Amino acid sequence: MLESILLVGGKGTRLRPLTINHPKPMLPVAGVPFTEQQSAIARAAGVARVALGTSYRAEVFSDYFGDGTDFGVALDYRVEAEPLGTGGAIRNAADALTCGPDDPVVVFNGDILTGLDIAGLVDAWRAADADVALYLTRVADPRAFGLVPTEGERVTAFLEKPQTPEEIVTDQINAGCYVFRRSVIDEIPAGRPVSVERETFPGLLAAGRTVVGHVDDGYWLDLGTPLAFARGSADIVLGRVASPALPGSPGQVLIGAGAQVEGSCTAGTAVGREAVVSAGAQVVGSVLFDSAQIGADSVVEDSIIGAGAVIGPGCVIRSAVIGDGARIGAGNELLEGVRVWPGVELGDCAVRFSSDQ
Repeated sequence: MLESILLVGGKGTRLRPLTINHPKPMLPVAGVPFTEQQSAIARAAGVARVALGTSYRAEVFSDYFGDGTDFGVALDYRVEAEPLGTGGAIRNAADALTCGPDDPVVVFNGDILTGLDIAGLVDAWRAADADVALYLTRVADPRAFGLVPTEGERVTAFLEKPQTPEEIVTDQINAGCYVFRRSVIDEIPAGRPVSVERETFPGLLAAGRTVVGHVDDGYWLDLGTPLAFARGSADIVLGRVASPALPGSPGQVLIGAGAQVEGSCTAGTAVGREAVVSAGAQVVGSVLFDSAQIGADSVVEDSIIGAGAVIGPGCVIRSAVIGDGARIGAGNELLEGVRVWPGVELGDCAVRFSSDQ
């Protein structure tokens, strides 16, 4: 039985204000919480048991998933009273595992959407008889990431974000999924913050242990920012990355139960339950949470509209985040990077980037 640890304890500060009321991994991506998407992908790869490493608003996960029976996997929970870093969170969650010391444990970061062949990563771990196998992906601009050079499949170093062109020795980065030998997890110090990137992995290399990198050039996206979050949801709806948890077939729009859509929804838009898109409105590549309302003739592009938020008629919302329950009056223009906090009310034409005439 293949077991997994899913790290879902982060506060999601880059996604505020959406994460004021919701843990980041429980935000709806293509119609269901992202943790449900990840659990379904893991289940399809043969994972039968998942230990959720939680912290922020931990009760939300257990209330939704229970013991996992309804989702086809056995679920257990381990809560961090204080943030423990990636390594500490893995060590803490490992107390819920039942596998033997030489068995593989698949570890996922809770904000990565990927088309990774998980079974292929496990096979690479087995073939190398590795202590850890890392999922690596290539990026066009690696300056924002730590670099992971390899010789063959053997990892040779873990490098901090490059500061100069000369420091860019590879385009391979740590993509946030690993296969650990269970006994290696048990070596991580318990009860204190530990970074796998800065402490655990470099320590294994220094000790001469076997750490391999498995490069997969398929779909990969960090959902940690609003624009990436909207894009990831749209890519699942459009079928650019497969997920068994997608409610229905891929297409231009996903419409939740009870939603009323009279306007146009395209480019992978996900419309939440009981949401309303009025006549003449255009919603493109966006995520509408449950009970959100889009007024007549409004345009919403690449944006996230929170639960119960109301967008008045004739608005333009582009690359923006509107918090739960906010009310945006008619004729407002909220453009790139704008974030409106929950419950805020804007009067008609209160914010514009162009003339109202």
